[in-house]
Amino acid sequence: MPSTVSMDLARRALTRYGERGTDQADAPMTNPVSAYLDPARYAHEIEHCFKRRPMALALSLELAKPGDYRAVTVLETPVLIVRGKDGQARAFLNVCRHRGAPLCDEGTGSAQRFSCPYHAWAYDAEGALTAMYGEATFGDINREDYALKPLPCAEAAGMVWVCLTPGLDFDIDDWLGGMRAELETLKLDQWHIHEVRDLPGPGWKVVWDGYLEAYHHNTLHKDTVGKFTVGNLVVHDTYGPHQRITFGRRSLKELAAQPEAEWTPDEHIRLIHSVFPNLSISGVLGDHCLVSQLFPGPKPDTTITRQYVLAAKEPETPEEIAATEGFSDIVLRAVRDEDYDMGYKIQRGLKSGANTTFTYGRNEPGLHHYHRMVAELGGWELGGQ
Repeated sequence: MPSTVSMDLARRALTRYGERGTDQADAPMTNPVSAYLDPARYAHEIEHCFKRRPMALALSLELAKPGDYRAVTVLETPVLIVRGKDGQARAFLNVCRHRGAPLCDEGTGSAQRFSCPYHAWAYDAEGALTAMYGEATFGDINREDYALKPLPCAEAAGMVWVCLTPGLDFDIDDWLGGMRAELETLKLDQWHIHEVRDLPGPGWKVVWDGYLEAYHHNTLHKDTVGKFTVGNLVVHDTYGPHQRITFGRRSLKELAAQPEAEWTPDEHIRLIHSVFPNLSISGVLGDHCLVSQLFPGPKPDTTITRQYVLAAKEPETPEEIAATEGFSDIVLRAVRDEDYDMGYKIQRGLKSGANTTFTYGRNEPGLHHYHRMVAELGGWELGGQ
């Protein structure tokens, strides 16, 4: 039985298709090119849009059992996320409290304790200092004062959310608002992780702009995902700083000839859940899902994107394996070889002076919403036409 939400989105998309139109903003909007280039502005926005906001840094699937962990460096901050014996996911700075060495290498694994490779101070999954090599000769200290430095952390909708600023607590329900219910429909804790890969890319805003519109699908993606989606058609919904973008699949027009009672709407639309500032979740083909986390680099012209390729279940038969590998291949080509390749070219052209402002069309409401949020948190002004 299709959900009420899916039926409503399919109706809205079909209406736009019949109009040869799309959801639109009230007017075009401009943004100075310096917003993509200026190092001081960049540092300010990274602080206020990323480091002070909850970010999804791990899938709950990666921390299935007590002791499971992910160690990752985000915005030059070393983070250790681990599930404790009590089942709670926690995040810490991946830094020994003795002399600052990392407790473990980046990646995933399972451990009952984390021992510093420098002087063998050991910590449990709750962050407590449990053992010190040569403690009798070190001198008296209060172990509680040397527990791992915690980071604000919460688990919701199949993801572990972390704020990179110690002591800056957050309420995940307040942050996600109505988007939490939307994310929970995806049941991210029930998928199978087929592949995780990191993709280098151009600047944060250059990259993220491409995640928020279908205006380029017929041209840039004509041989990959553009074969399956209707170009320049979006149905747009917002949830505070977050947004859901609905694309129409090429088969959308088939619904016009069917009674609604016979509709299977999820076969004809594609949902993109975009969680501010850097998370995109896309169900593209059949029983497959792509989760993307975008992390700005140390300068305005670099990023790393972590891609999770998910399957509804672990592929076993040759047909299932081929379908999952095919999905993985097509999204890799669309993102790395098309979006990011074009993004590098755009990045090189930013300093040419050809443009002093960028104009976001009415047909790009996702960009309007995102850049307005960045401007609001950064204290900037945006223009219109």
